Parts: sequence; C-alpha cells; structure tokens
Amino acid sequence: MNNKTTQKDLFLMLAFAAVIFAMPIWLEPIGASYPDLMQKFAIFGIFAIGFNILFGLTGYLSFGHAAFLGIGSYTAVWSFKLLTMNVIPGLIFGTLLAGVFALAIGFICLRRSGIYFSILTLAFAQMSYNLAYSVLTPITNGETALQLTLQDPRILDDAPLSGAGLPSTELFGVSMSGLPGFYFCAVVLIIAFYVSLKIFRSPFGLKLAAIKSNQNRMGYTGFNTRPYLLAAFVISGMYAGLAGTLMAVTDPLAGAERMQWTASGEVVLMTILGGLGTLIGPMIGAGLIKYFENIFSAFNENVLHEIFSFLPEILENLMVFIINPFVGKGWHLTLGALFMVIVIFLPGGIMEGLSRIAKWVRKDRSKPTGDDMGTAKSKPSPGEG
Repeated sequence: MNNKTTQKDLFLMLAFAAVIFAMPIWLEPIGASYPDLMQKFAIFGIFAIGFNILFGLTGYLSFGHAAFLGIGSYTAVWSFKLLTMNVIPGLIFGTLLAGVFALAIGFICLRRSGIYFSILTLAFAQMSYNLAYSVLTPITNGETALQLTLQDPRILDDAPLSGAGLPSTELFGVSMSGLPGFYFCAVVLIIAFYVSLKIFRSPFGLKLAAIKSNQNRMGYTGFNTRPYLLAAFVISGMYAGLAGTLMAVTDPLAGAERMQWTASGEVVLMTILGGLGTLIGPMIGAGLIKYFENIFSAFNENVLHEIFSFLPEILENLMVFIINPFVGKGWHLTLGALFMVIVIFLPGGIMEGLSRIAKWVRKDRSKPTGDDMGTAKSKPSPGEG
C-alpha cells in the first residue's frame, strides 16, 4: 500500500469518526437525535458492515446472520447476570461465542454455494430461533426473554445491587444508557469500520474479491478458496455477535425474536440499499431503514388527519386513504417501494447514486465557460504576431 492510499484511508477514518461523533448535531433537524435511535444506527451499522464482508466481498448470501445476533445478546445478558454489569466481559464473550458458532455453521454451509448455501444458513437460523423459543428455555427463558434481576450473583461485582428498578449496564461506573451508551456504541462502530477498511485493503480482501469474481477459475489454478470463505463467514458472524452484545448493553434483555429470519432479511436490505461491496454503503442503508422504521411506523390515521387538516375535508380524507396503507404497521410497503426504485434505477445502491452525482459535478466543472472559450480563441498562436 503506497503513501497516497494510506493518507486517503486516514482521511476517510477521520471524516467517518467526525460524522459519527457529531450525529447528535446533524440529526437534530430531522428529529433523529435522541439516544435510543442513534444507538440503533450504530448497532445496525456494525451488523451491516460485518455482513458486507461476507456478501459484498465474496458474493455468498447468508440468510442466517440473525442467529449470531441472538447468540451475542444471550451471551452478553448471561455475562451481566453471572459475572458483572461491566460491559467489557459481555462484549468479549458475546463476540467470541458468535464466532465459534459461525465457525461450526460455516463449516457445514460452505460445502455448498449459491442458493443452496443461502437455504442452509436460513435453516440454521430458524433452528436456532426455535431452540431459543422453546427447547432451550432454561437458558433463554423462551418467549418471555432473558432478563436481569437484582438477585443475580454477579461474582465479579464488589457489592450486590439494590433498588427498586432493574439493574443497568455500566462501563467502569458510567451508565450505558442515554448519550453515554450511544458514544460507547459509536466508538465500537468506528473500530469495526477500521477493521473492515483494513480487510478491504488487505491481500485477504483481494482474494475474497477474486473469489466473488470467478471462484471456478481460482479452483482450476489450484487455489483452495474454502479457508478464505470460512474466515470471511466467521468474521462476519463475529460482527453480528458484536452487534447483538451492544443490543444487550443498551437494552439488557435477550429474546428469541432477534434470531428470526426477518432480522437476517433486514440486514440484506440494508447492504443492498446502501451499496453492496462498498465501505460506507451498508452503514447508510442501515441508518436509512432504521430512520424510516422510526418515522413512518409512528404515523397513524389520526396523525395523518392532523397533517392534512389544512385541506378540504374531501381531499383530506382522500390523502389519508392513499397514504395510510404505507405508514404505521404498513411502513414496510414504503420500504419495499424504495427498495424497488433503488434496485431498478441504481443497482449499485445509494453509493452508486452519490457516485453519479459526483461525476456529474466534476464533469460540469471541467466544461469550459464562455469566457474561457473566448480567451482561448483570442490567444495568438506562436506563429502569429
């Protein structure tokens, strides 16, 4: 890697960190600056960045990453119950255990490719969901979710917790609720993005991209692609486990619903919507979907009547009748429509749209103006004079 690339990556990291830390400021005008939503932006950004390492670099589409999300959450909550309310052990154990399960599942699923690989990962995710929901209730607490209590042992904490409410997570005495919780997630997101950047720029990342380009040709040359695919699957699973642990950090409970196939489908949408195989795209896709979920799901029929109350009654009712199916519980229709538009007109996702705009701006600036053309025509040639 030459110095120019290193300087470019350094600038990218500094810009990314500045944007993430300034989220409470630039999200304020669009009503998305409260801590819970910003925590979701960071957590699902990590989830999508990790998923992009597998899907974006290798082309292997997994529908089972929700299993690792749930494993990370359950492990973190058990760490808070048995060891300490400090988030560091839970973060480590949740990420590592998700990696162990990813190693086992990937070893089996990567014996197949294409749609067969996707179906296998989906099957494992649904098996994990059903195990957590019914079979492993002593560990997962089934449908009521695994929660903290004041009577949990916490053998590493100095004194037993007391009080009326449920215990909350902390980082060396700093509560992980509100803005401190967001900034902790933001720091983890920046570290996760840095690791992803290094993977993309490394020889390992280039090999993964080559596998996506033509895996059969690499096999004909004698190159064994399976260890690299398995490594990418494990790294991606650990990212999902890390996101799951952060969910438990900010909301200390773990339920089987985090392992449903819809969570896996959601991260696929995030990655494609933002830009498959790009560094920033999955993060943008995750933020956009979570913002739409927060905004459009809050609209109901009464809110729509208030918004269009300035119209005549007939037009007001007509607008409410048209828009109501696309908001509230039906906000996924809006997401689906947006997804169709992106796939049809911008196959490369939002990042492709931004790239087109940047090229158009550069092309427009490079065009000579009328004064420049006149100057060029009036300038005498070397033979004139």
